Amino acid sequence: MNIQGKKILICISGGIAAYKITYLVRNLIKKGAEVQVLMTPSAENFVSKLTLSTLSKNPVFSDFYSENGTWNNHVEFALWADLILVAPCTANTLAKMVHGICDNLVIATYMSAKCPVFIVPAMDLDMYQHPSTRQNLEMAEDFGHFIIPAENGELASGLSGKGRMAEPETIVEKIEDFFNSQSKSKTWVGKTVLITAGPTYEAIDPVRFIGNHSSGKMGFSIAEVAANRGAKVILISGPSSQTTNHQNIKVHRVTSAKEMFDEVFKHYENCDVAIASAAVADYAPKKISQEKIKKNDDSLTIELIKNPDILKTMGDRKTHQFLVGFALETQNEEENAKGKLEKKNLDMIVLNSLRDEGAGFKSDTNKIKIITKTEVKEFTLKSKNDVAKDILNFVEEQISK
Repeated sequence: MNIQGKKILICISGGIAAYKITYLVRNLIKKGAEVQVLMTPSAENFVSKLTLSTLSKNPVFSDFYSENGTWNNHVEFALWADLILVAPCTANTLAKMVHGICDNLVIATYMSAKCPVFIVPAMDLDMYQHPSTRQNLEMAEDFGHFIIPAENGELASGLSGKGRMAEPETIVEKIEDFFNSQSKSKTWVGKTVLITAGPTYEAIDPVRFIGNHSSGKMGFSIAEVAANRGAKVILISGPSSQTTNHQNIKVHRVTSAKEMFDEVFKHYENCDVAIASAAVADYAPKKISQEKIKKNDDSLTIELIKNPDILKTMGDRKTHQFLVGFALETQNEEENAKGKLEKKNLDMIVLNSLRDEGAGFKSDTNKIKIITKTEVKEFTLKSKNDVAKDILNFVEEQISK
């Protein structure tokens, strides 16, 4: 589904990122959405009504009354919208929203809303990290609003860090995902999906560990897409900087393979679909030093023991679950993936090769093949979010047969 005909009310507050809303409006109009723009008075310092009106094909309002004395009815704006998007949402506007300080047209409209509300925060990094901002974002989530988190990057202050407004393309993608989840077939509603993500760290001493370069991006993307389609998601993540605010996702943080094993089997029996995307360390030190190991000799020998095989145990214990594994290979890719599929009693395996540019760890993109006992399907290089959609579409086809 696309957003053709959807009525989207964009509320702009007074931040430098307001200039990006011109691109956002243009993208939404191109995709067939109807767009109405409201602005706080201070937003007019950053972007012009004329530009936004021309792009949206609708007049733009920032006050309760027009110059001719006409009342701009905030209730009608709120009832018109299928979705309200507050972007950029400054710390000031966020605080007014959650505390009911109704002193402008944007807040009055927001407080009359019956439709879903998306908040796209944008501010300097210290403001974004301030306890009051974090608390206000949590309150907004408690209200049932959707947060599109700020991103890392260069900020207007000259600093670099988290606080940059999500790019217009990301915002459009989130809106599309939301409407997709509303219209998608009900395959995922009522389903529990267990997902593992990220690396595991195996301690050598209190300072050092054995690990890998997995970022967790693929697993978190799958979790977001599954949750957007109505699934209840249990996400078990190793050490990763990835986060999610989705109300349908419960995140369990672990460190070692043993901890991930224990957490997986607290939930495995009750899940319908299990997707094991984590890069679990195969081995761990036999002995963990209680003190930091000093650099005394030219060489150091560490005896390793095999970690429990989480995926094979999931395959061995499988009853009703649809089980998906991942294979990251560097040679004989398809042959090795098919061997893993058979050996670990999987229903399907997702193969990616480190020889493919843009695939594998840390990247925001991936290139995969999906393999079952009867089929091999290859996909082009895509964003990990789009790859997640491909994976879940394939799973949906399989469980619907």
